[in-house]
Amino acid sequence: MEVKVQTNEEIHAVIEQHIQPLLEHSPKIIKTPLQRFIRKTFKGTAHLSNLLPTGTVLGFQMLSPVLTNKGQCLSSTNHSLTIALLAACCVSCFILSFTDSFRDAKGKVRYGMATSGGLWVIDGSVTLPPDVGAGYRLKFIDFVHALVSVVVFAAVALFDQNIVNCFCPAPSEETKKLLVTVPLWTGVVCCLFFVVFPSKRHGIGFPLSRD
Repeated sequence: MEVKVQTNEEIHAVIEQHIQPLLEHSPKIIKTPLQRFIRKTFKGTAHLSNLLPTGTVLGFQMLSPVLTNKGQCLSSTNHSLTIALLAACCVSCFILSFTDSFRDAKGKVRYGMATSGGLWVIDGSVTLPPDVGAGYRLKFIDFVHALVSVVVFAAVALFDQNIVNCFCPAPSEETKKLLVTVPLWTGVVCCLFFVVFPSKRHGIGFPLSRD
């Protein structure tokens, strides 16, 4: 009598045939608006740096260990350069929050700066019609987004051990707790803000616009 031995692939195929009908008829779990809101918030918290311009974050991550001498900051020069780096990144986050982008007739991405009259195209090669440019006008929420972006960067900087070790080489236990708690909850609050009031701009260093 011949005994047929099934391979692993055949066994998995049989299991999937029995499980698939159960999955198709299983009741779909309906989440409440609060659950969806919390899930979206913590998903945003996990990608805190995505709220910042990509170039600014990459530049900070590259220069931070160099300027701080890997967190040691042996001289006043290290402190001065690190402070200059933090200030430059804050200014970059603030200014780039007012930039936006669009695609011209050829499909090429053009960047500009939002103004009270519309969008000022940086290279000046394209001029938007007044009715189209009106949709890019500077708004009050843009200033709020810019300030929150600076706060988000401050939270990201506090998560960087090179920065912490440079300015606070021997923190007490209470200070250590603050260095963990403050940036964490700052990030959560900022993510909540961006969830409730998302930015509609696609500026320099941010995801491109499809339009």
